[in-house]
Formats: sequence, C-alpha cells, structure tokens
Amino acid sequence: MFKEAIFHRPKNNFAYIYEKDLIHIRFRAQKGDIKSAEVIYGDPYEWNEESWMFLTAPMKLEGSDDLFDYWFTELKPPYRRLRYGFKVDDGQQTLIYGENGFLNEVPKDTAFYFCFPFLNDIDMFKAPSWVKNTVWYQIFPERFANGDSTNDPPSTLPWGSESPKVNSFFGGDFQGIIDHFDYLVDLGINGIYFTPIFKAESNHKYDTIDYFEIDPQFGDKETFKRFVDTCHEKGIRVMLDAVFNHSGYYFEAFQDVLKNQERSVYKDWFHLREFPVTPLPKPNYDTFAFTPFMPKLNTENPEVKDYLLRVGAYWIEEFNIDGWRLDVANEVDHQFWREFRQMVKRIKPDAYILGEIWHDAMPWLQGDQFDAVMNYQFREAALNFIAKNETNAEEFAQLLTKVMTSYPKNTNKVAFNLLGSHDTPRIATISQENRDKLKLLFLLQLTYTGTPCIYYGDEIAMTGENDPDCRKCMVWDKSKQDQELLGFVKKVISLRKNNSLLANEGTFQFLEANSTSNYVMYVRENAKQAVITIINNSHLKLHLYIPYELTGKQATNLWTDESVLTNSVEIKPCGFCLIQVIKQ
Repeated sequence: MFKEAIFHRPKNNFAYIYEKDLIHIRFRAQKGDIKSAEVIYGDPYEWNEESWMFLTAPMKLEGSDDLFDYWFTELKPPYRRLRYGFKVDDGQQTLIYGENGFLNEVPKDTAFYFCFPFLNDIDMFKAPSWVKNTVWYQIFPERFANGDSTNDPPSTLPWGSESPKVNSFFGGDFQGIIDHFDYLVDLGINGIYFTPIFKAESNHKYDTIDYFEIDPQFGDKETFKRFVDTCHEKGIRVMLDAVFNHSGYYFEAFQDVLKNQERSVYKDWFHLREFPVTPLPKPNYDTFAFTPFMPKLNTENPEVKDYLLRVGAYWIEEFNIDGWRLDVANEVDHQFWREFRQMVKRIKPDAYILGEIWHDAMPWLQGDQFDAVMNYQFREAALNFIAKNETNAEEFAQLLTKVMTSYPKNTNKVAFNLLGSHDTPRIATISQENRDKLKLLFLLQLTYTGTPCIYYGDEIAMTGENDPDCRKCMVWDKSKQDQELLGFVKKVISLRKNNSLLANEGTFQFLEANSTSNYVMYVRENAKQAVITIINNSHLKLHLYIPYELTGKQATNLWTDESVLTNSVEIKPCGFCLIQVIKQ
C-alpha cells in the first residue's frame, strides 16, 4: 500500500456539511492502489465500559484523475458530532487511517481519529437554490444592439461596419437589448450577466469613473430599471459586473490624488509607492496588471470599504438585481469579501455572488465569501478535448474529475461553466468553425454539473480571435446567423429546463472514458431516473455498450423520443446520445 499518497483533512472539499445533518467525506489514494474502503465513525462521547462505540459504512470510488483515486461516502451523524477514520484495503494489507497516521488495528481511543466537532448550520455552504436551474447569457452591452442613437458616444461607427479595435464604439445600449428581448426569451435563457455598465472611459467599462451612475451611452437608470423589471416578469435574473479591485484613471478620488498628491484626502484609497504619483512611463502605484489607467483600490481602507459596500447595496436595493460578478476577485482581501457577502445577503438573501478566479478557488468557497467562481478549468478541459483535440477522452475525464473533487458537491452545482467570454477567443474560431464540434461543446456544457453561461453570439457561430476581436457586434441578419446551430442550442436548453436531472438535481459520474475510440459516457442520476450522455469525439461511427442496468426500466432517447430497448447504441462520428432511464 502506497501510504504516502493517502490523504484527508476534515475540512473544505474532503469533509463538509452537504445539507442539514448530512456530511460528505472523501479521501485520496494513489490511483489503482486501494481495492476497498470503509469509514469508521461515531459520536466522540459515546462509549461503553471498554472503548469508544463506532459504526462502519462502505465507501465508493468516486472517480480518478491522472494520479489519484477519490473515495467517497455520506453520513448522518446521530448527534451532529463526528469522529471518524478509514479502513483501507489494497488486497494484500488492511490499515486504519486517522489523523495520527496508520495503525494495523482499530484503536479504542478517539484521539487517533479525524474530528468534525459539530455540524453547525451556519457553517454550511448555502448558495441560492435558483442558480443551479439557470442558463446564463453573457452580454457585452456595447456590442449587443444599438437601440437609441441619441446616446451614441462621439465617433460611433455604423453597426458591424468593421472589426472592433481596442477603442471602437458601435453604440450598443439597453434599448437595443430591450428591442431584442424576444430573441433572448426564445433562446430559453433565464439569466443575463452584463459586463460593467457603470460610467467609464472605455468601451468595456472595466475602468470605472462613477460606480453609482450608468454610462450615458447605455441609457439612463429608468431604462435600466424597466429592463430589470421586464426580465423578472419573464423569469430572467440579472447579474452585474463589479470592479472593486481597481477603479478607472478618471475616478474622482484618483484624479484628486494626481492633483493634490501628498495633500489628497484620498491618498490612502490606493496603493501608492511614492510621490509624486505618475502614471507614465511606468506607474509608481499598484494597478491591474501594469495598466496605469486602472489604479488598484485599497480595500483594507475603511473609507474605501464603506464606499464599495454602499455600491454593492445600492444596485440591489434600487434596481433589484439578482447577483454580482466580481472582477479580479482573487486580488482583493478575503475580509472585504466576507463583509461584502454579509451585506449582500442581509439585503437579498438569494442574491448570487460570483468571483472571477481562474485557479483553485477553495479559499473563497467556504460559505463566507462567494457562492461560486467562473469555472475556467471546465472551459480548458472542454476545449482541449473537443475543439482542439489536444487531449483524449481519458485525460478529459481525469481533469474534470480532479476539478469536481477539488470542491464540495453543493459548490459544483452552482459553478459558473463557460466556454467563451469577452476575455477569450470565440469557440467557433477555436473549433475552426466545425459545427459538429460546436454542438458537442454546447451539449457538454448544458448537461454537465453547474450553471452554464453562453457568451452572446456563440449560439449563432460568431467568430473572433482574442480581445478585441471576440467583442464583435452581434449579428442580427438571420441570413448570416447559423440557424441550425441556434436551433440545436435552443433544443438542448429546453431539454435541460424540462429535466430536473440536467438541472443539477442528481449525482454526476463518469461511466466510461475511452482514449482509443475517444468517447466519454457520464450519468446524472437520482432515485427516480437517470440521464446518460455519450459524446463521440472521433471521426468514426461507434457501436457502444452502455454499462448501466436497463432491465425492467423504461429507456428513451431524449433527442429522438425513440424507445431504447437494448444496451447497445450506435453513435455517428462527432455525434452524441442522450438516454433517459425511468426506474421502476
């Protein structure tokens, strides 16, 4: 037994409260090493005359990545307190694993075991229940539609007349979105995520000048309020983008610093290294990256904190928005985000708080800061497997297993799963405009655990390299839209909305990942039904056997509505299959 690889800690993704009185527990072991495992558990204060009294429960292999196996179980502690350890067997040796290492026999003293002191409800990760049922649509307001030419910025170009440059303006606004509201409803999305809408110098608005004002090119507050109200009437949630890591160069406080230098009352609002403060040739103050026009805010300063918390409250209280997406969230101190969450949840308990974090985000997902982060690991795995053919099916499944086991299961259900955004090349371009590949990407995104987000125009196969090319004007000429792809996306969204399993009401597990034939098969399951998804990412027709018991059950191909009578299926090249199994 390779003991060095066995690992557990009684917190975070390895032990957590899943729901009231229910705890999830997992441990990690070397891939292929452990043949069976069970958890030894009991209340720390329950003893008989001789020793601690305990129970045992079997654990199952949850999944594997390239190096490790992950074993999992769930328990209901009788008194909401828990001491526990693991009995692991590699076929040749059986050991007991606890906080103090390994033993050959089950110890009688609880001091050896891991401890989960008490299942306090307040410590449980709680995200808004509506999020797991939401399909998001990301809109870059400057490029979706120009509905009111009277608020166009100077030098506004005719809509879609050329490829965008860094400083291009095309006049997109709220009225344009309202004018195309029927398109969004027909698509089937029920959440809209806006990149920043606040007053700013640029077209992207990540350089905020005034956090309490809408940029005039988008319209006024009355128009925005009307838009939010209309969304809510149609069952669509609205999430805004908050840039609290940095302000814009023309933010009033920073302009005061440039004008008054050491005498500025705002000098402690920023991270200034020396005076005089100068932006060029290289800023002598902290910024986003090394961009002199985005000075970093000092969120540890009480005045800055109070100002930004008021911003967070204002747009919820005045306009009833449903969530905040937090830009460059990993560079802001954790204490600020804790206070931000407390403020937001006090005003609107079911508001969604989403952080932009591109790496391991467990420190932000412990119930005291964010509800979710943008799942760029999912994006990378999906594109490398399907769009680029840089990884095979087995590597793809291993990477997603690693991502899923890095977080609690209730966290995964609200993870923000994106394929493209304003910061990335278009998926049609990455896929070399292969429509079959695009369909597989959308199918995966909309049947995988989490809350999916479609970047505007991806559903009609818009193309574009990285910023600014990925921020082209939305194409409204139907003859230039990929109507077949649009219809496909609508259908998958409809299937997801009409099947609770696809909307995160069940468990997720890979059934197979075959690197030779390059297909993956996974199942979403609860006590009443299962949905099996098969993705064939090869150029060959595949004849596959589904390793799932269908005897005595009603099985249907969800895409064709045809009955499935056997476990054998045929999948066309770059094709897929969705099978619903009703349990009797």
